[in-house]
Amino acid sequence: MLRRTYLFIGLAILILLPISVDAQGDAYIGPHLGIQKASDADDSNYLVGASLRLKLIPFIAAEGAISYRQEDYAGEAVTVKNWPVTVTGLIYPLPIVYGGVGAGWYNTDFDYSDALNDMGIEDHSEQEFGWHLAAGAELPASSNVHLYADVRYVFLDYEFADLPDVVEEEVDSDFYSIKIGLLFAL
Repeated sequence: MLRRTYLFIGLAILILLPISVDAQGDAYIGPHLGIQKASDADDSNYLVGASLRLKLIPFIAAEGAISYRQEDYAGEAVTVKNWPVTVTGLIYPLPIVYGGVGAGWYNTDFDYSDALNDMGIEDHSEQEFGWHLAAGAELPASSNVHLYADVRYVFLDYEFADLPDVVEEEVDSDFYSIKIGLLFAL
């Protein structure tokens, strides 16, 4: 156990030593817009939100984001409203191209149609954990503003209420999103 601690401290020092003073504290915040489509959702829908991106070293960044999105299932028998809060680690193999992996906490409201409510299926809220993969590009528009675009695939399993033949037993709620956004230097 002590050996792992020393190894961790040694690796942290090796990673942090080459960070220049100029590279420290590069922080950006801004809005994003996008389109998303769950595998078994009725249609594509829009999403909106905000991101905070911290450049840790020139080729590694961390991003936190919050968004709002909504989708319908089973001919609009179920409307799912979602407020994901996500964290993503980003790696820049080239200065403008990045890939990433992250996780999110999905605050979800399930709004069932009036007909289903009359059958005793009540609206409810849940919190779900999901993870995602990302790939994108970030271009400097000026010294203080960056424009980015990315594609993310999110792995998320909703727990639908027990619906009588309205929603199939195995509904695939994984989704992809395509986002564009602005990042303003802090």
